[in-house]
Amino acid sequence: MLCGKVQAMRLLNAFGTFYLLLGLQLTAGSRGLEFPSHDGKDRLINLSRKNFNRFLKKYDILVVFFTITRDPQNAYEENQWYLTEQMLELAAQITEREGVGFGVVNLQNDRKLAEKLGIFEAGAIYAYKSGHKVAYDGQRSTDFLVEFILELDEHPVEEINTKIEIQAFKRNELSKVIGYFESSSSAAFDDFVDAALDFQPLISFYAVFQKLLAKQLGLTEVNQIDFYEPYMKKSITMSGNLPHDNSDIEDFVSDHKRATLRKLRPINLYDIWEDDINDIHVVAFADESDPEGFEFLQLLKEIAQLHTDDPNLSIVWIDPDDFALLHDYWERTFGVDLSEPQIGVVNVTDADSVWMARRKSRLPTLAELEKWISEVLSGKINTENDDDDYNLDDDVDDDDTEGESNDRNDVDIDDDFDEEDEEEKEEKASAVVEEKKEIRKLSRRSKLDL
Repeated sequence: MLCGKVQAMRLLNAFGTFYLLLGLQLTAGSRGLEFPSHDGKDRLINLSRKNFNRFLKKYDILVVFFTITRDPQNAYEENQWYLTEQMLELAAQITEREGVGFGVVNLQNDRKLAEKLGIFEAGAIYAYKSGHKVAYDGQRSTDFLVEFILELDEHPVEEINTKIEIQAFKRNELSKVIGYFESSSSAAFDDFVDAALDFQPLISFYAVFQKLLAKQLGLTEVNQIDFYEPYMKKSITMSGNLPHDNSDIEDFVSDHKRATLRKLRPINLYDIWEDDINDIHVVAFADESDPEGFEFLQLLKEIAQLHTDDPNLSIVWIDPDDFALLHDYWERTFGVDLSEPQIGVVNVTDADSVWMARRKSRLPTLAELEKWISEVLSGKINTENDDDDYNLDDDVDDDDTEGESNDRNDVDIDDDFDEEDEEEKEEKASAVVEEKKEIRKLSRRSKLDL
């Protein structure tokens, strides 16, 4: 592993600074595919407590980047700000016609505004729309930021009025919420829309108003609201008296937001990766376009359906094709071959991991994968005891394993063992752990204690 600042910079760039800066110039005979480049016009607004509300009213969506004062002598910080500024300026230029404004708040210079907004995280990006605040926790690149904003600019609830639209709803395998309402002018629907604004665009909200269509979607009562976890066939019906108010809907969706199987996408990169369970992620790599990867994904869906009621299991599925620039980093850090499906346990504090080994280059069966998941949940498989990865060929009974361990403990230790060398090894190991922790801190957006 590379040491210190070089490794930290590479990791930070890999996770947070994929910027679309290239302006492609085509010949006159091949126009129509010109990628935009910054036109040089400054569009970023220096926001403060005095002018924040004025610009909030001026724009349909106000996107705000929160920063801290940089050291002008620190070349790395200056370079990071230059790249961030270019990303924001280009995004502001592209979305200007949509009534979107971009601003910057210095958390140190305007502490009162920071306290009012409840933001204390340097590097955070929030979009303000219709009185709601939505965090952008995706990949720091112009194209994905613009994608997020354009989806946020749409109406937060999609209406289902035909059987074709029902089919489109069922094809959406990501998190989604659907409600059955009397009409689009009902108070219950207004509350539904208000709640949707807090989750747009990462969680899709749908509404149906026709009884026949509602019945086909399993909605039997007016004002009924159902939540679908990703890749789940059955929905979860919101309990309580009808109709539901917006705060109850928000609580309901928040309670079920962490799915049993969720896909890491560029647009939700940090939102998912920072939502670990006790500093642990169960991570699965599978290329959906590859036959073997597709087959493995179907196994993961079956496992998720079996454990859908278990709050201690949430599998993060990563399609390597979505993060081509991270292939090398992941393979070196985790010691896995991403050309094949993989599943393992990752400790997010130091990137330690343990991975399920494959038997004779074949995929595990559902029973084998279920056994491995059960041992992860019980703590038998963990990153603290990862000297040897879990191997399907290890069919040794627990009693035999314990006996072998006792035999090893009986081995005589050389009296001339060099204690100083052992202390040196421990010091090096401790240094590596501290370095990993430092890299982890740098890879995530730094937090400012105000």
